[in-house]
Amino acid sequence: MSEQDPEEPRGSLHPTSARALTVCAVVGLVGGWAIHPLVSAVADRPPLVSWTQVLAVVLVALIMGFLAWQTWQTVQVRGQRLELHQAMNRLVLARACALGGAVIAAGYVGYAVSWLGDDSQFADRWITRSVVAAVGGLGVTLASLALERACRTDGGRPRP
Repeated sequence: MSEQDPEEPRGSLHPTSARALTVCAVVGLVGGWAIHPLVSAVADRPPLVSWTQVLAVVLVALIMGFLAWQTWQTVQVRGQRLELHQAMNRLVLARACALGGAVIAAGYVGYAVSWLGDDSQFADRWITRSVVAAVGGLGVTLASLALERACRTDGGRPRP
């Protein structure tokens, strides 16, 4: 290549950073902890945590896990390429769900912590449901990071 032929610019994407995940987790933790006293003061009753909410988070974690496994099999194991729009859609979904999962997991942890020491008859119920939802949110984050990793390719470089 001569000096007159400029090299084609190549973009690069970096994996979701630990900093971004940490910021989302801190925001979720503070928000989850603060929502109990705030809503209780305004609405005169705390926000409810239903099993439907919990199961929805767990379902998203399972879907993201399946999509990560399927993408890993396609790209990394079989060496097939995804269509550009499929790869970008999965990457955007993975990044959004990783950050959202961090907020959700930490938010439910914060909400559970806000019930500690509360003598209400519902405290144990909300703590249990919040912990299960937090585990589901963590599952969403981990499965999404796995999907993000599964989308990685060699950038079109020839293999030795």
